[in-house]
Amino acid sequence: MRTEQELFDLILQVARDDERIRAVILNGSRANPQAPRDMWQDYDVQYIVSDLTPFINQPAWAERFGELLIMQMPDSMGDPPPTTFDSFAYLMQFTDGTRIDLTLLTLETYQVRTRDSLSLLLLDKDGNLGTFPPPDERDYLPQPPTSRAFDDCCNEFWWVSPYVAKGLWRGEITYAKFMLDGIVRKELMKLLTWYIGMHTGFQVNPGKQGKYFQCYLEPPLWQQFLQTYADADAAHTWDALFTMIDLFQDIAPRVAENFQFTYPLTEYQRVRSFLERIKQLSA
Repeated sequence: MRTEQELFDLILQVARDDERIRAVILNGSRANPQAPRDMWQDYDVQYIVSDLTPFINQPAWAERFGELLIMQMPDSMGDPPPTTFDSFAYLMQFTDGTRIDLTLLTLETYQVRTRDSLSLLLLDKDGNLGTFPPPDERDYLPQPPTSRAFDDCCNEFWWVSPYVAKGLWRGEITYAKFMLDGIVRKELMKLLTWYIGMHTGFQVNPGKQGKYFQCYLEPPLWQQFLQTYADADAAHTWDALFTMIDLFQDIAPRVAENFQFTYPLTEYQRVRSFLERIKQLSA
């Protein structure tokens, strides 16, 4: 695998050699001083170009960055594909294991967008972009819940949980798994993010899809959270559902108390009783 320095040298050399490319900005985890470092991190790069048109749908152009394993051009996907573009991205996975997510856009487009807080200016041929503040995670920090957001989270969690139980009773394991992991889990993770924020002043980033939860949850809560992941066995999925319920019921009242919200205890009691009856019918 190429080293980080080799990749940065290549990214900058391509830009220096092409008069159409006027600036280079690094985003993402490699611009984040707080992110753990490893060899699999993407290189999230923006090229500011004088004219976007020559770079659209030109897959051969991307080959200069290395031997491609697979590439995606998400802006041109769809049937029919779009015909106008504000920017154009090449997501490139290389055979040596490195990956570059490269977005091209004009200065005019860049200037009307909100600058990502994880932005590091690597090259500015014309001096048009000014001074960038040091990159930080402020755009990625969780926000405290509003009373409405908390109510909606609880309601969605308890509303969809019976879908899981009914799917299990019917033997529809794929449906039950989708409802459990696609919807119910989403609300649980939202709640856990607020719980972490509550204890950290909302000054830490718990990571995409909770990838840093282990760093901030107490070990017993982390282990309980891991137990919410099940295989396709119906009995294990029942266990995961009730573990989710126990975890939610443990954390939600604490979040409610901290923010002086009202927790819908009656909804929990009624739904749990209903789920237990469905489980008994499934035995």
